[in-house]
Amino acid sequence: MDSPAAQNSSLKTEAVAGITTFFTMAYIVIVNPQILSAGGKTGMAFSGVLTATVLVCFTMTLLMGVYAKLPFAVAPGMGINAFFTFTIILGKGVPWPTALGIIFWAGVIFLLISVTPIRESIAKAIPTEIRIAAAAGIGIFLTFIGLKNAGFIVADPVTLVKLGSLGKPALLTMFGVAISAFLMARRSPFAFLAAIVIVTIIAWALGLVSAPSQAFSLPDFKSVFFKLDIFSALKLSLLPSIIAILFTDLFDSISTFIGVAHAGDLLDENGHPRNLRQGLIVDSLATMGAGLAGSSSGTAYIESVAGIQMGGQTGMTSVFTALCFLPCFFIAPLAGIVPPFATAAV
Repeated sequence: MDSPAAQNSSLKTEAVAGITTFFTMAYIVIVNPQILSAGGKTGMAFSGVLTATVLVCFTMTLLMGVYAKLPFAVAPGMGINAFFTFTIILGKGVPWPTALGIIFWAGVIFLLISVTPIRESIAKAIPTEIRIAAAAGIGIFLTFIGLKNAGFIVADPVTLVKLGSLGKPALLTMFGVAISAFLMARRSPFAFLAAIVIVTIIAWALGLVSAPSQAFSLPDFKSVFFKLDIFSALKLSLLPSIIAILFTDLFDSISTFIGVAHAGDLLDENGHPRNLRQGLIVDSLATMGAGLAGSSSGTAYIESVAGIQMGGQTGMTSVFTALCFLPCFFIAPLAGIVPPFATAAV
């Protein structure tokens, strides 16, 4: 049942809120393909992953609005995409179609336990300290990747990593961090997106990147879409990876739903997050659907709170956010010129 605030929300307010949420998380359209393709090291095509990313964002955010009736946006999760790339594919040498199969099976398990009280029971049984440690670990892992993409650290055969040179990429990353911090302090929804765009333009002016031959292209549904290998992913040796994805997404989704619901006053009459079960089901479908589309797990985004602060209270906010993702299907050439050091700040 909708809260009084939700019932009094206007369509204009929901539209503004949905657009605000989109701009706070639009960076994922560029960052996720960069992480999953890893400059060609994983074998996943950048254009294909971008299409998969947009597809997950559009369909699952729309489902969150229509089915769960919540103002939460959904997209491939940061952290879990890095684990997918650098631990499963590059670390363990798992072929990317098999890795997508791992995501799919993790999503199947998510769905099975989300339609029952099991998922909530598991989440409540996990000590708070472990939840905090998992979140901190993911944050440190992402920071490590950002430092690598910026050139602050490089590979070393003896110590594994060592300090890199403070060249133009590193300096531009620092500038990107400054832009993001400045805009975040002013609660701007463009904080991350502005940093990526400005650093990319400067890199182009300095000759560090080249302009694409064309600005737009059709979506790429050929390279990674439905290319998962679900049977190879069932090997016993890959079970730990499935469990790791399962629990990482579990921590992420539960903490996002509970945290954002309390911050945005999206609570029912008993003080519990509104439509939590429906939201968790959509979150589970986002993981399973991401494996089919050609991306790492989809999950509810904490950036949704930006739209909620703008007055978004109902599922219409998510509907407007989802519609904003549609044009992103056609920007692969433009997104492809964004250098890793431009997204390192994110």
